[in-house]
Amino acid sequence: MEFRKGPIEGVVITPFRKFVDERGWLAEIFRHDELPTWFRPEMSYVSVTNPGVLRGPHEHVDQADLFCWVGPGDFLLTLWDNRPESPTYLNRMEAAMGVNNPGSALIPKGVVHCYRCISHEPGFVINCPDRLFMGTGKSEAIDEIRHEDDPENPFVKDERARRAQL
Repeated sequence: MEFRKGPIEGVVITPFRKFVDERGWLAEIFRHDELPTWFRPEMSYVSVTNPGVLRGPHEHVDQADLFCWVGPGDFLLTLWDNRPESPTYLNRMEAAMGVNNPGSALIPKGVVHCYRCISHEPGFVINCPDRLFMGTGKSEAIDEIRHEDDPENPFVKDERARRAQL
C-alpha cells in the first residue's frame, strides 16, 4: 500500500478564532450552522495524552469525529484516506494542532487517524463524535477498527517509518 501526501476529501481543518479580553479568551468549538449537514455531534469527551504517546491509528465504520485542540499541549495529527470510493483514496495528510495552533479536525468515517502528543507536557483533546460510544445505554459493539493492534498494518508501518525520519 503506497500513500501519497495530499488533502483528503471530507476532512475539514478549522483554526479557532480566539476572542480575547482582560478575563482571558473564548473560542467556539463548533456551530451547527457551520458544520456540514451530514455531521451532527451526539456526545463529547475530553482525554489527556502524555508526552510522546501515540493514540491510534484507527478508524470507524459509521462514526465521524470532530477533534478539538486548544491546549495545554501540542499534537501532530496524521490522517489516511482508506475509502476506496474516495477520489483521495490513499492520500495522507498531517496537521499540527494544540496550544500553538488551536483548532478542530472533522474526520469522516473511513479515514484512518492518529495523533501524537509532541509537547513536553500532557495534552488535552476534546472529541465531539456523531455517534454515542457503544450506542444508546452502551449496549452495542464499539465502532472502531484498531490498526494500532497490528505492528505489520500498513498505517502503523507508515507512521513508524515517518517518525523514524524525525
